[in-house]
Amino acid sequence: MEIRGKVHEVGATQQVTESFKKRDLIVAYAENPQFVEYIRFEATQDRVNIFDNLAVGEDIEVSFNLRGRPWTNKEGVTTYFNSLVAWRVTKLASTAAAAPAPGYADMPPVDISSSGADDDDLPF
Repeated sequence: MEIRGKVHEVGATQQVTESFKKRDLIVAYAENPQFVEYIRFEATQDRVNIFDNLAVGEDIEVSFNLRGRPWTNKEGVTTYFNSLVAWRVTKLASTAAAAPAPGYADMPPVDISSSGADDDDLPF
């Protein structure tokens, strides 16, 4: 799976046990710009370094796997957890450096000061 967004936060590497380490990446994802979602990805073990060269605000694409697992507490109640495990992060080209799309600002001015009474055939 893949998703595009902006780097919101890059976490520090956490040594969970002697043999297990992980690191979080928070991505601001705005499918609808009015409602930004903050998605937490994690990298584990030898992949924690894929977040090393990321800076807050950069546009990125994250390739990840969706993982799910159950956990049963002491009372026998089972809860399910999901994880988004990143395996690749690609920086995207900056859109600020790209040429702006043509718009009204690029159109030449139109002279509307002429009377135009001679050639005006509009009924109003």
